[in-house]
Amino acid sequence: MRFPIALILLLATTPTNSAFLPQSSVGTQCRSPLISRHVAAEIVDESVSVEEVGQVELKEVGRMPYRQLRRHCMARGLEITGTTATLRKRLRNMCEEEEAECVIDPDDDGSDQDEIFDMGGIEYVDEGDPDFEYNQLISEIMEKSELGHWKSVTRKLKKLKKQHANAPPSEEVYTASLRACCQKRLHGARAAEPTRKIMEDMADDGIPIPADLANYAIQNCLGLGPDGTHQDFGGIDCALAMMGAAQTQNIQLEEETYKRVAVNLAKAGEVVESLTLMKKMVVELSLAPTLAMIGDVAKATAERDPEQVMNVLAFAKAAGFELEQLGATEEGRAVLGAGVIAAEKLTNVALGLRLLTAAGKAEIEDEVEEGVSPDQLVATSNPATLRASLSLHKLGIRTAIEDGSWQLAVKIFGLMFARSLKPSAAVWRNVVTCCAKAEKSRKATSLLLDWVKLSEQDEMKKPPLSVFNTVVNACEICNEQELTLMVLDAMKKTHETEGNIITFNIALKRLAKQGMPRACEGIIIGMLQNQVEPSVVSYTTAIAGCVAAAHKKDPTAPAYAYEWMKRMRSRQVQPNIITYNTALAACVEDGKLESTKLGSTIAEELMADVAKQLDASADGEETRDPVYPDKYTKSLARKLMKQLRQNWRDGDIDMEEAKATVRVPLLKVVDFDKSEEFVKIKEAAETTAAKSRKKKTDDLEATARDEVELEYKTANTLHRSAEV
Repeated sequence: MRFPIALILLLATTPTNSAFLPQSSVGTQCRSPLISRHVAAEIVDESVSVEEVGQVELKEVGRMPYRQLRRHCMARGLEITGTTATLRKRLRNMCEEEEAECVIDPDDDGSDQDEIFDMGGIEYVDEGDPDFEYNQLISEIMEKSELGHWKSVTRKLKKLKKQHANAPPSEEVYTASLRACCQKRLHGARAAEPTRKIMEDMADDGIPIPADLANYAIQNCLGLGPDGTHQDFGGIDCALAMMGAAQTQNIQLEEETYKRVAVNLAKAGEVVESLTLMKKMVVELSLAPTLAMIGDVAKATAERDPEQVMNVLAFAKAAGFELEQLGATEEGRAVLGAGVIAAEKLTNVALGLRLLTAAGKAEIEDEVEEGVSPDQLVATSNPATLRASLSLHKLGIRTAIEDGSWQLAVKIFGLMFARSLKPSAAVWRNVVTCCAKAEKSRKATSLLLDWVKLSEQDEMKKPPLSVFNTVVNACEICNEQELTLMVLDAMKKTHETEGNIITFNIALKRLAKQGMPRACEGIIIGMLQNQVEPSVVSYTTAIAGCVAAAHKKDPTAPAYAYEWMKRMRSRQVQPNIITYNTALAACVEDGKLESTKLGSTIAEELMADVAKQLDASADGEETRDPVYPDKYTKSLARKLMKQLRQNWRDGDIDMEEAKATVRVPLLKVVDFDKSEEFVKIKEAAETTAAKSRKKKTDDLEATARDEVELEYKTANTLHRSAEV
């Protein structure tokens, strides 16, 4: 069989360490001496030290499994080939346990005992058959073997070897005993250890082991329990010991035998050893591992050591299986599914999505439902792969949103539907908000209407009002009034409501853009008449209308803005920092002393609210809407101080009086980042950020912040454009 050049290079260059795989001491006819030496050196790991494996006592040697015996022998520089008994013998000889010695008198020649036991010429002669007991045991072993009584067979075989050590059992006796133990899948693996002992004894005594029994025994001593055991019987150590005994006689093991051992090695966490065994199949035995075998190893590896799955995928590619063609068959899709699970555990979003994309390029060869794509089959092949695929797509969308790439977020979101992955409401909200923040009103509207359609079919929950509000804000920012009406109609149909705060705020924002503060007042009065309580967004938008009016040289705009501040407080609506910034911006347009004094009053109220929030934070209360001055607040305060300087130069106010009264609150705002209060806020913010980094729950804090930003986009645009 010919193998790809890439596979030969991979096998020749990839470093591995395996202390557990049995080696053959005699080469086969097809085996190259150079390749044999390379594989042997590759399997033996000389880096194991005594410190790593620990000291061993004589009483512990008899209880050590096969892999542990090899580790200890390797650490002490002993030969690691041979049967379990041979390895134990080497270790026992190395133990430094003191043994009691018989003390013999050098002058005592035993003559006293000869005198005591002098029988006076009586001689005993045994005229019985000296081979009677031996033949009797052989007969009983053969009889019990025919009946399948493996326990009796193993007991009598042990007795035979102990009492007649100089006359080992014949090939017929060994084979009959081995066959009795191998029946009924090694009798539920309970006969695994006796079978292993018989095979090792046959190897030590030079008795040929039947190939069919060797393969049967190795395959059936492996179960689904820990370390390949079946109800605590058998296991991977037993299988490796049997394999070692079989390979000392160059028995050709079947591909299924290698597969089961390799898979159970991977399940036991010995991934490197599993890969080494598969490489040995190729190099020494000229056996090509099937996709089913690679898939089983990859699946077991993904559960125990996800990082090693990449080596399994590299082995599959080097063996001639192209990544883009693995999705064509069920076995190949199992390999890709294991890679997806490993990528999710490693939080490697790019790798997981790459594997699913590669699966989608294949042409399905087996019989599946019409219209189903290979990547869909991989993503939904089993619950573990489905969960991993959902998690990878969700993480991919979150990463794209954090990077500000709305196109990538929408693309990954679309792939979820193509692969039959149902996104949660949180994912829908994240993607819609991302598009709205990027001012892609048409895409945001399209996604929202698709969500509404699925909710009508009871496939999704209804979109919350906050999502409708976000899309409406995006449409208003982009001046897409037709889309606004479309979204409002969908909202009324979905939530069965004619008017709410969303529709009123839309009207407020449109009037505020036109600089019509009195019309905004009419809208707020209408809200109260319809028992819709204006929110902080509503009042801030009305104040933004005053800023636009001040930009048009309306002399009443600053006073009107401050009046809105008092009105919202009377309705128990507390202003936030955006509200304060908008009100301060209304006072820097006309340059009058009255506007400067109003700005100073607003700054004083701001610092009073800051003090209240600091006291509340000290008492352990959570601050949801902080009013701490930001860079823009300080910029407005500096402009007001500059305006105040011009006022005293124009003779509108005495300089000393201005510095002692009007300028004081403004200075507090400007110097806020130098105060003790700012240090406390900074420390609290760092603590909160550290907690959020450790927190791995699927919250919507970032999306909520983006929604708030869109809510205030009109107000921020108005007073910042007025500043320009």
